Amino acid sequence: MPFKDILQTMVDSVEGAVGAVVMGYDGIAIDEFVKKENPFDLQLLTAEYAAVLKEVKGTVEVLKSGLLQEVSINTELSTAIARVINEDFFVLLVITGGGNFGKGRFYLRREAPKLAEALQ
Repeated sequence: MPFKDILQTMVDSVEGAVGAVVMGYDGIAIDEFVKKENPFDLQLLTAEYAAVLKEVKGTVEVLKSGLLQEVSINTELSTAIARVINEDFFVLLVITGGGNFGKGRFYLRREAPKLAEALQ
């Protein structure tokens, strides 16, 4: 299943989701699905959050607290949930304020193995 189909499934299945992207820790997107009615600059948002996630990943490694699995960043207007796919890539789901955070986490956890398989 192509990346875009998996990403679209996540976005369409989660109330309030506006976009999802498969991205490397270098900030380069592999693929994305973004709804047209999206209030955010998803390219800028995901690139900036990639830098944050790279730092978090490094901190987790220094602390030797196990492999990073998931990070969420909640603001007044949005929630971004990142799920690690493998050591080089993650998937980020962006949800508007009031969106279904729990369902977003569920779909990220469910679809991440499919994305990992597609990356090979």
